[in-house]
Amino acid sequence: MSSAGPGGRPPGTPRYRGDPSPRTPLGPASAATAPSAADGAVGGTGRLRGLWARASVKVGTLTAAAAFVYCLDSLILFRRFLASTFDLVIFDQGIRGYAHFQAPVSIARGVSDGEGAHFLLLADHWSPVLALLAPLYWIHDRPSTLLVVQGVLFALAIPPLWAYTRRRLGAGAAYFVCVAYALSLPVMEAVIFDFHEVAFVPVLTAVMVERFDRCSLGGTTPPDPPATGGTHPPGPPLGGTHPPVPPLGVLAAAALLLVKEDMGLLVAGFGGYLLLRRRRPEAWIGLAFVVGGVAATWAATHLLIPAFGGSASFYWAYDQFGSTLGSALLNVITHPLHALRVFVTPWVKARTMIGLLATFGFLPLASPMVLAVLPLLAERMLASGYPLWWQAKFQYDAFVVMMLCCAAVDGAARLQRHFPKVPARWGKLLPASPGGRPVLVRGDDPPEPPAHGGAPPPRTPLAPRTPLAPLAPRTPLRPATLWAAAICAAALVYVPSSPFGSLLHPGFYGVNARMRAASAAIAHVSSGVEVEASNNIGPRLSGRDTVLLLDGTPRWAPWVVGDTLGLDFPFCTPRQQAQEVAYLRAHGYSQVFADDGYVVLHRPADSRTAQALAHPLPAARLHTNICY
Repeated sequence: MSSAGPGGRPPGTPRYRGDPSPRTPLGPASAATAPSAADGAVGGTGRLRGLWARASVKVGTLTAAAAFVYCLDSLILFRRFLASTFDLVIFDQGIRGYAHFQAPVSIARGVSDGEGAHFLLLADHWSPVLALLAPLYWIHDRPSTLLVVQGVLFALAIPPLWAYTRRRLGAGAAYFVCVAYALSLPVMEAVIFDFHEVAFVPVLTAVMVERFDRCSLGGTTPPDPPATGGTHPPGPPLGGTHPPVPPLGVLAAAALLLVKEDMGLLVAGFGGYLLLRRRRPEAWIGLAFVVGGVAATWAATHLLIPAFGGSASFYWAYDQFGSTLGSALLNVITHPLHALRVFVTPWVKARTMIGLLATFGFLPLASPMVLAVLPLLAERMLASGYPLWWQAKFQYDAFVVMMLCCAAVDGAARLQRHFPKVPARWGKLLPASPGGRPVLVRGDDPPEPPAHGGAPPPRTPLAPRTPLAPLAPRTPLRPATLWAAAICAAALVYVPSSPFGSLLHPGFYGVNARMRAASAAIAHVSSGVEVEASNNIGPRLSGRDTVLLLDGTPRWAPWVVGDTLGLDFPFCTPRQQAQEVAYLRAHGYSQVFADDGYVVLHRPADSRTAQALAHPLPAARLHTNICY
């Protein structure tokens, strides 16, 4: 029987400040209730735990961490002279034009292609979305700005991907899938290779898919599936308060059309997926996406790009099927086996596509959403004129990585409906009580023996024993969660040998003799001048100078910076670039600086300089002598 008084205290215990009983004394005894440092620490820890329990905080932390890693890697590569004129300087020059309220001119691309010094970015690719980056150049007018923007954009795809995966598979799987995307090879390859417009594609694709999926569920977010497997509990009827057509999803699809001329193929592919779902509102949207996407790609290629001085046939690489789009399509339709053979051979094509599917455990094949990437893959793999398109290097796989990731999530959700749970022995090892805590004993805990030894104090009489509540069954894991954990683990294991593996080596953050020599070389070049520079030197000069690519065709710029020891595009060997530098020295250039392979040459500008800009010769090495 308890000896506590009416207020829960033993008799005679004084009342303290905060006691709800009447006549509370405010004397010295009130110090007993003053909060201690330990209480504050416990409270702070509790607040931190409560904050970390919020999904938005976890997703935001994951997004910020991904952005930090992306920016760190690309900025260190920039510092180590491992960025390139083709393509970072090309975009830097064009976006600087937007920032100065001028045309997006890239003199480096125009001169090397033989198109002239006033070549517009829009004449190469239909990417008006790049104009959105112009205000950032008012803050920091350097190529490194684009590297930071790209890292942030790739990371911003994580929140919509998490929302989509959480809705389909649960919160645990959503975190695993987001890590797998963040560390996927397509994203890493795009991050380490300069800047490209593809940075906008994952986030827009994720928003498009997530919004349409949310709309199909009536605008609701169901809770996690039950721990014992199965499907989501029934939600409210479809429709809800959200429109049958997701405005943000349609807006994201329209924005994709402004990223690049062939993004209409991705939109059309997603429209085909919506048609396959055969839901009345979505079917009409899907049809509009198919027609509108194909029409947008055709209009951008044959109308908009030529309107800005480009050529509709510049990237035509399908002569094995026909010289025009119509004849090529007819050939593919009438000779499908030939097209299939071209699609998967040589082996590098199949290897690239297998790698894309393996990134997500081949589960994209379990979803009809995988059809959305087929048009873009066909555009790359059926081409014969650009072998670089077939490879997993560079930025090309990043155009489809998010759609494949979402397709894998959809495939996992479909498989989980057929296999709702895994064997119980894979679940938790400890049984749980209905309250969720392990059941250890029943009744009162036995008293501990006294510290000074002797007999233990008498035990209080036990209350009548009640029968044990039945133990909760072991919680089986969901197959989709196991899949998500597996692809996440594979991504983490791959990191040391991946393009991001250099981040784990302290030497990656240091400065070596070659870097010091390169820095000294660019310090010898005056500001505000025209300079013909090696591919790896151009990015460090862009912004302060007018940069041209040292491409094997003399442009007779007043300044030249060459690298006679490094392998720089478009040269196939360091010796070829050394021969180019020697040729220039023999034709009027004087050597200003030379150290550790880097050479700086100078000559006064003359009529040949102006002629090379007004009527440049295309660089023969640029397209006909690819060595990578």
